Parts: sequence; structure tokens; C-alpha cells
Amino acid sequence: MLKKLIIVLCLGAAVGAAWVALKPASTSSAPLTVFCAAGMKKPVEAIAAAYQKDTGTEVRLQYGGTGTLLSQLKITQQGDLFIAADDGALADAKKLEVTREEFPLVIQKPVLAVAKGNPKHIDSLAALKNPDIKLALANPEAASIGRVVKKLLGPEWDPLAAKAAVMKPTVTEIAADLSLGAVDAAIVWDSVVPQFKLEIVPLPELAKHEEHATAAVLTFSQHPAEALRFARYLTAPEKGGAIFQKQGFKAVPGDKWAAVPDLIIYSGGVNRLAIEKLLQQFATHEGITMTTVFNGCGILCASMKTMGDSSNPKFPDVYYACDVCFVPPVAKEFPEAIILTEAEIVIAVPKGNPQNIHTLADLARPGLRVGICNAEQSTIGFLTRSMLKSMNLWDSVSKNASSQVPTADFLVNQMRTGSLDAAVVYGINIHHDPAHFDAIPLPADKSKAVQPFAVRHDSPYQQMSHRLLTFLRQQRTTFENAGFVWKGNSPSIKSADIVLPEWLKQK
Repeated sequence: MLKKLIIVLCLGAAVGAAWVALKPASTSSAPLTVFCAAGMKKPVEAIAAAYQKDTGTEVRLQYGGTGTLLSQLKITQQGDLFIAADDGALADAKKLEVTREEFPLVIQKPVLAVAKGNPKHIDSLAALKNPDIKLALANPEAASIGRVVKKLLGPEWDPLAAKAAVMKPTVTEIAADLSLGAVDAAIVWDSVVPQFKLEIVPLPELAKHEEHATAAVLTFSQHPAEALRFARYLTAPEKGGAIFQKQGFKAVPGDKWAAVPDLIIYSGGVNRLAIEKLLQQFATHEGITMTTVFNGCGILCASMKTMGDSSNPKFPDVYYACDVCFVPPVAKEFPEAIILTEAEIVIAVPKGNPQNIHTLADLARPGLRVGICNAEQSTIGFLTRSMLKSMNLWDSVSKNASSQVPTADFLVNQMRTGSLDAAVVYGINIHHDPAHFDAIPLPADKSKAVQPFAVRHDSPYQQMSHRLLTFLRQQRTTFENAGFVWKGNSPSIKSADIVLPEWLKQK
């Protein structure tokens, strides 16, 4: 169990309320090319036909043993999707760097199959060694089922392989031989058994093992948005998932189907400085729309509370807060978070620091014009007030607060016009303007804000939201160029385990 996380400081900011709707680029109507493991042929063929009927996009399917297909992809560097029958083949594809986004489709188990009624009374692995039993196996160099079974059986594999009546490159070929009576037994995927009206003989050597068949977008796809759309269709419970289930497969539920999904994101305003262009890139790549609300985290949390619960269609799928202290209020909907970045809070002063300001206490000097954010409207305002109260400076500094605005960027603009002598802002707010501003550091134990990214536990687009997280975690340079400190390699934290310091709990 995770230990409770002790957060030393939670400081955040809003950079203006904004609603941003991102639209996808137009997608190509060119046909998709899908390389599909042979054992998945029947359901994938049906799903592709349904997809073409629903969307008008043609799907061209090429079947074979997973290993054979992977070798072909390595050489040709062409195609849009690869459907692997097992986890090992997918791992090999990743090592070859030919795949990107992954979509688990179904769970499969290796089983011993016989004809209906088990006419040869085969009841064990040892029985397969009987000279009267004709056994069919899949070639481990070409088919996933062959490779998986070879690994599971260990030293038992070679004697069986030597005795096998046939060894073919795909699981469907050996299943067909069994259904036609050409052999007496075959080791196949359990999902193939109902397709050929066979019967399973339980084997303890295979019983506990399972693999995922997975669709992965190819790195060299010329139509990635359309490839992603078909992958979503394959996994959607009401589309591809229903067809897999009907045909005897154990489907892995994906996101709710929508031809052009709309992902709703609530983001603390300070994050906008780094993510606005990244969100556009992600939306274009995925072929989706994205509604992003930038605001102070206190306002965002209040908005979610007003909606009542996450059944409201406008409830966000993703919440990217200015600081972890604004995750606990919505922990029920967002039970886990990943810390992506850290931001420093500073006192911003004009270049050269003409008022000779060095500490928070200096902001209480009579006649000084100080800018702080409104504690009721802004995350950074609320947290700045808590910090000043913890140092017994709130009353004296707030008297000099000639400006208490909703967002820190307003304070920076006011300083540019000369109407403020100092302002409490993020270092990020003045990061790209060193010619006009100096940053006065604050006590290290009270000057760090951390930005958590959380996916709603019941979002209809959970997989897409996690793909967005993966995408953002690959953009370290962008965040650092914006002035953030990178924390994106941190492990996830439970929202219920976030414990705030006492000084921050002040009202």
C-alpha cells in the first residue's frame, strides 16, 4: 500500500479563465491497411465490414502468423495497424520501433483442442505421445501460439514437435485440419475453438497462462488519425467489443465509441503556458475534438461540485491542477494522479529591484504597491494568503495590496505599466521576460507548487485520457522551456493519500 504522501507546499495559480475548443484536422479517406494475426481473422473481418458501413472508410486486411507479419512489417515499413496475437509479439514490435499506441483487444489462452466428443479419449499431455494420435502444432517461428506453447512446455516441446503430424504457420490452419479430421488434436487459442466447433481438453501445463491480442498503430502509418479511429472502434464495447464477445472471444473493454470524441479537460491556468499547443498536437493526431477549460483550480473544483456528479456530460475527463492541494476536493472522481511538473513562486520586481525588496516581510513596508491574487478566485491567491498567515504577515502585507486580481498574468501586466512595485507570482509568469523583471526567491519550504494530472475514474474516454498523459510525459523539453521543473517520471499517487501541511489548512 502506498504510504501517505506529505506535501510540503501546495502553491498554484490561474492564468485566466478560458474555454478552448480544439478541432481535428480533416482525415484522409484513403483505405487502411491492417496486418492481422490469423486467429483473429473472423471477428476482425466482421468488425472491418461494420466500420466501413458506419464510416465509409475501407479496411484492407492481410492475415498471417504474427511472427510472419512482423517480419514483413520490418522489411516493408508500410501499413497502418498491426494486430498481434500475444504479448511477446507486441514486445518484439516495440523493440523494432514499428508500433506506437496500443489497444488491448481480447484475452486468449492456449488450449488443447480435439474433435467434438473427444473420440480418441485424449486426456493429458502424455497421451499426445501415443503413436496412434496425430497432433498438429503451429510453427513457433511464424505463429504466436507456437512460440507461446514452446516456451510453456519447455523440454516437453521438442518430443511433441518431432512427433507432430503437421506443423503449419497459422493457428487457423491447424484448427482447420482438426475440424476436417486430418489430425486428432491441436494446441490452439481458446478463441479459435468455437470458430471451428471443437472441444477443449484441460491441460494443467497450459491452464494458468493467458495472453493479450493487441492492436497497435504502426509508426509509419500515413493515416494515423484514421488508424486510431479504427482501433477505437475495435475496442469500443458497443462496436468491436460486441462482435468479439459474440464470436466467443473475451473482449477487453475500450472507450465508448464516437467517430469524433470530445475530450473535456479542466486545467489550472498556469499549465496553459506549456500545454496549449501540445493539446492541439494531440487532438490533431488522434482525430478528436478537445474542450479545455483553463481557470483557477478553486473555481474548477467549485464547478465540478456544482455539476453534482460525473454523470453530467460536461464533467471533465481529465483534471490537470495547478497544485496537489486542489486534488483532494475531487478525490472521489479523480482517485489517482501523476505529478508532471513543479513551479516556483516568487516575488516579481522591476529590473534592478529599485525598492530593494528581498523578503515577504519587505512587502509590508508603508507606501509599497503590492500585487497579490484574490484568495477566493485564484489558486495562487489562496495559497499566498495561507503562506503569509503562517508567517504572521497577512494583515500587514494585505494593507499594501493595491491590486488583488483573479490571475497572476494581470499582475505582471500591471507591473509593466508601472502601477505596482512588486507582485507575488509564479517564476514562470516572468520566465521569458528577464529584461523587465527580477525574481526574488521565497523560503524553499514554502515556494514550490506541483502540478498533478488525473484521469476521471469513470470517464468514457479513459484510454484516450491515458494516451494524453503518455504524450505529455514525452514532452519534457517543452515544459522545461516554459520554466517548469520536470517531475513527469514520478510514480502515481493516491488522491486520498495526499496530506497537506498544517499551515496550508488555515482558513
